[in-house]
Amino acid sequence: MLKIFKVIAILEGISYLVLFSNMLFIKPTNLALYKTLLYPIGMSHGILFIGYIILAFLLKKSQKWDFKNFIIILIASLIPLGTFYVDKKYLKNV
Repeated sequence: MLKIFKVIAILEGISYLVLFSNMLFIKPTNLALYKTLLYPIGMSHGILFIGYIILAFLLKKSQKWDFKNFIIILIASLIPLGTFYVDKKYLKNV
């Protein structure tokens, strides 16, 4: 399950960056394309985000994450590039 969490963490981080890229670069120049891309990108990011949070809760006990590390792992999902930090710091042995 840890390998699945690692994959979800990386995909969630990528989807977050793609969502921001869509907003920052495509929206100002092509509003129609932005609106077309927003739903599929947003939906996939939302599903990956929920999967990340659920898997973090499921892995908390088996990985023996203390409260501080667990909160860092959860907050990382809200910060751009945060899940890549989690991958490097907490999931490096996978």
